[in-house]
Amino acid sequence: MATLSKGQSRRGARAAKRALRGGPLADEDRAVRPGLSGGKYHPLTDGDVLKINEAVMTALETIGLSQAIPSCIEAVTKAGGKYENGRLYFPRALVEDTIANCAKELVLYGQDPKHDIEVTDNRVYFGTAGAAVHIADIEGNEYRESELADLYNISRLVDTLDNIHYFQRCLVPRDVADPLDMDFNTCYAAVSGTTKHVGSSWVEPENFEQSLQMLHMIAGGEKKWRERPFVSMSNCFVVPPMRFAEDSCFCLESAVRAGMPTLLLAAGQAGATSPASLAGAVVQEVAEVLAGLVWVNLIVPKHPAIFGTWPFVSDLRTGAMSGGSGEQAVLMAACGQMGRFYNVPTGVAAGMADAKFPDAQSGFEKAYTNTLAAHSGANLIYESAGMHASLLGCCYESFVIDNDMLGAINRTVRGIEVTDESLSLDAMRDVCIDGPSHYLGHDQTFGLMQKDYIYPEIGDRTSPKEWAEAGKPNLIVNARAKVDDVLATHFPSHISNELDDEIREKFNVLLPKEAMSPNQET
Repeated sequence: MATLSKGQSRRGARAAKRALRGGPLADEDRAVRPGLSGGKYHPLTDGDVLKINEAVMTALETIGLSQAIPSCIEAVTKAGGKYENGRLYFPRALVEDTIANCAKELVLYGQDPKHDIEVTDNRVYFGTAGAAVHIADIEGNEYRESELADLYNISRLVDTLDNIHYFQRCLVPRDVADPLDMDFNTCYAAVSGTTKHVGSSWVEPENFEQSLQMLHMIAGGEKKWRERPFVSMSNCFVVPPMRFAEDSCFCLESAVRAGMPTLLLAAGQAGATSPASLAGAVVQEVAEVLAGLVWVNLIVPKHPAIFGTWPFVSDLRTGAMSGGSGEQAVLMAACGQMGRFYNVPTGVAAGMADAKFPDAQSGFEKAYTNTLAAHSGANLIYESAGMHASLLGCCYESFVIDNDMLGAINRTVRGIEVTDESLSLDAMRDVCIDGPSHYLGHDQTFGLMQKDYIYPEIGDRTSPKEWAEAGKPNLIVNARAKVDDVLATHFPSHISNELDDEIREKFNVLLPKEAMSPNQET
């Protein structure tokens, strides 16, 4: 029988290891995965947090909120609150009791269970969001109005991007004028394009009820929907400063009673609708969201609700929003820290570049805003990908580029595990005493290449020589190729044709059926 030489044996073993690392890894063995633990960055000292909390309680008890709807007034006053001169006041004991007894964790379900998100402790997830009215068109170097087909296309693009963990609607379809049609079709396009958890919003309860009927159909009935609600409501129930928004409050009530998770969203703009002081902006938004949390828990105790403090920043020279500023980054991180102080599921916004296209400005603005938010301990980072012009525009190519960025940021969240094995003394002995004085072929190196390291999908790490030989591609070209490939080939079919036909027969679906076919031109 023929025998292998020592060199052949080593080469065969290395080939086997390369084949092994080329295969798919179990989720727990991947370098990054959804739900890694953040919470290591603290822009506020412990004393700062206590001072902010004290100011929040004082604001709720002595300033209160105006324009509460009757059912909210009734619920809060029955629980010990006070309503005088058009303002609803929340006593400290009621707020603290709510914080102590509200849901401390929740699951945001996907239509496919592999995309379920466990929101608890310091676990961090990245997702989309926004209400862009434009698409940043790279090829035309212009902004065009966003359309319903864009929303569907971006949802199926995000469906393929591993480091974007959920899809909240990122744009407003400007080709749909009627509010009812817009709300319904926004939800329809999103849930048709991805099996990840979806977030959407509604302007009136009647609009929500129509979408809810569709969601029951997709889930297989109301009971199955309530067991696994795969859509959450993003709800701006307040109009800062310290005022309830009537229509949104009615929608919020409907969502809570329907078993839909809710993002309680307060989005004051520093220097305009919230104090210019960064600390004051945090105080106001935390107070507003806690008022909503109290009310939601009076409607349905322990309802799944997300603490959505989103204080935005103004460029005080012009009053324009500045989503990519350093102030924005530290504000959202502070809100993430406050969420951890209250130990409630927390969602903040980051990645809202002021840059108009995916350029160097876009890169640095998105990188530091997302990084600080992720390390603050916020659970859900909304608007983390694809957004430009301080949320006025979104860009197909940016979703792909930002997916690479979010993978790298998630790797920083994971940090460095220090164990007896990872300290590597055995590997050092193997290499330095008995081996070749390098680690290139060592078992530990092969074993950790995918488990500890993440690699960009479209980012370029080639040498200048290799880059030139490949035709000198740039990031935008690579991203465009990825977008084209996904839009030409990825048409999710988790909603059967028969069920889709039933939905179309019952509701005014505006997305043409041929737009959801692999035979369409893209």
